[in-house]
Amino acid sequence: MSPGTSSPPDLLIACLCAQWCGTCNDYAPLFRQLQLDYPQARFAWIDIEDEADLVDPVEVENFPTILIATGTTARFFGTVTPHIETLRRLIDSHATEASARKADAQVQALTERLCRRAAA
Repeated sequence: MSPGTSSPPDLLIACLCAQWCGTCNDYAPLFRQLQLDYPQARFAWIDIEDEADLVDPVEVENFPTILIATGTTARFFGTVTPHIETLRRLIDSHATEASARKADAQVQALTERLCRRAAA
């Protein structure tokens, strides 16, 4: 799938960051800009301190940490370099069923909480 093409309607891309993180602050406008390339995807910027009840017990050790899910299934969860092209490649490679892999149970539970929140 190339940028600008239709993404699966149930694609979720979440960035877990912290307000005090300079890298996250620099990354935020790039993350928002990327939404234009994937208009059918849901994007979420999650401040791990402001939304600790949502994120806990998942440990976020480095920033930015990205969660990519299709439906309620986590496809990728990890720290990425703060470059938009890196995230674009991750989205393209993990946005399909072919990329399915077993996610950590806590990450899977976080994905389900994010999906429920988005549906509310």
